[in-house]
Amino acid sequence: MRILLFIGWMLVYGNSLAQPHLAKKQLLLMGSAFELIATDKEEATAWEAIAAAEKEIRRIEAMISSWQEDSYTSDINRKAGIESVPVPKEMFRLISRAQKVSDLTQGAFSLAFGSVYHLYDFKKEAVTLPSDSLIDVHVPLADYQNITLNSDNQTIMLRLKGMKIGFGAIGKGYAADRAKTIMLERGIQSGCINAGGDLTTWGSRPDGSNWVIGISDPKDQEEIVAYLPTKNKAIVTSGDYEKYFLYKGERYSHIVDPRTCRPVREISSATIICPSAELADALATAVCVLGKKDGLALVNKLNGIEAIIIDQNGNKLASENIVLEEY
Repeated sequence: MRILLFIGWMLVYGNSLAQPHLAKKQLLLMGSAFELIATDKEEATAWEAIAAAEKEIRRIEAMISSWQEDSYTSDINRKAGIESVPVPKEMFRLISRAQKVSDLTQGAFSLAFGSVYHLYDFKKEAVTLPSDSLIDVHVPLADYQNITLNSDNQTIMLRLKGMKIGFGAIGKGYAADRAKTIMLERGIQSGCINAGGDLTTWGSRPDGSNWVIGISDPKDQEEIVAYLPTKNKAIVTSGDYEKYFLYKGERYSHIVDPRTCRPVREISSATIICPSAELADALATAVCVLGKKDGLALVNKLNGIEAIIIDQNGNKLASENIVLEEY
């Protein structure tokens, strides 16, 4: 889903020169459109921070990319069912955290979702569904419990041949968190990272007000269904708004339930608000898989985490402590 960031250009440039400078860069990273925003009293400092953040994101992409043949992820996937692969401590910890989310969501989130994504073609007009027997064969390949982590020698192994891990549901969130950290280390006290819809903000806008996030309607990207004033929060949305297919009048999301290897159909979009973009990224996908009832029940048990859900009928639901501003 497109998440619109309202930064108040007239307020930024129309007031006193004492206000901080705002630097903004848009670019393509990790296969998605990124937007990096930094504010500082020194314009050069803001641009230097953006350059450092971009460099960090590119470093992470090289480490976890499924498309780059020389990445650790590609090496792990090539050796599935054969042998374990040593990885850097940073990647080992990222996979460990992902496994904890899988435990938390009872398998609704799994890094091994890439093992089954090829079963569905979301670009074809004439769609056919794979047979139940073919789907069932792939279920063990998507099971996160078949990812083995060895902390003694810091290795990862996929137990079954044909397994593939991917970071599409957590990688951009992690990159956004790291980019924010890099900017903070350079003294940037206010900014925003939009990592293809995985968004994290900190500090205030140059005029002193909170950043405001507009969440668009999954069926009409030009319509805003809710506004969220935010400060020091991450907001991530997952859903069927960009990739889906229609089969016999039913809409199927590109998000596949790793427990059944079938596309989810109940939720159009799930937005998670929490301090970490990495966690919000993973939970947004998990909530889409869990569905309205179980997804909200999970979020309501977690401290400091909120959710907004829009179902296939356009109904909007929110977790217990969320406050929406609608216009």
